[in-house]
Amino acid sequence: MNNLLTRIKNVIMADLHDILEQKERQNPIALLNEYLRQCEQEAEKVQKLVERQHLLKEELAREYHYAQELAEKRKHQAQIASQAGETELYQFAAQEQMKYEERASRLKQSLEQALHYLEELERKYEEMKHKLKDMHIKRMELMGRENVARAHYRINKVLEQEQYGNKPFSRFAEIEQYLEQLEQKVSLAYYSSTIDARIAQLEKELKKQETHSNC
Repeated sequence: MNNLLTRIKNVIMADLHDILEQKERQNPIALLNEYLRQCEQEAEKVQKLVERQHLLKEELAREYHYAQELAEKRKHQAQIASQAGETELYQFAAQEQMKYEERASRLKQSLEQALHYLEELERKYEEMKHKLKDMHIKRMELMGRENVARAHYRINKVLEQEQYGNKPFSRFAEIEQYLEQLEQKVSLAYYSSTIDARIAQLEKELKKQETHSNC
């Protein structure tokens, strides 16, 4: 049964890897964006842990200083009780002093350890932020390269179609040829109308000259 489950798991994982590889080949930038979003989510989790460590350090510091204060207070009280000859009160104050001193010592160690962990977490978190920033810059560089590659692909596709028969530019050539023919017709029509008008004017002038000559 275990072997069967293992084989099924391996088949599913293999299919999953194939799907991921296919997605990566189809749209690597989208896959990279998804990976970056996951990294950013992890960075946010680490940031919250760093904040919690700050709070823990502050709480340990408060407890440490409070234990120190109480130890000093009980020490002073024990001295007064001793001077006054109050044996029981002295013993109680001395025991309390020792307990608070032990607690302060333990809290001091915990505080030092918390500070060490906090410094390590902050250093790692800064490294993570720098890494994320580098990854974002790399993503923009890759997007720029992808844009150029896609533009070149589309340009080459159009040029190849023009070269090998399926000519999207042939329509432009047809339009240009039509416009040239239209321009020629307009020019000829204009020239013809100009000639007709000029000849008519010349005829009028010749008739006037003949009339004046006959007179």
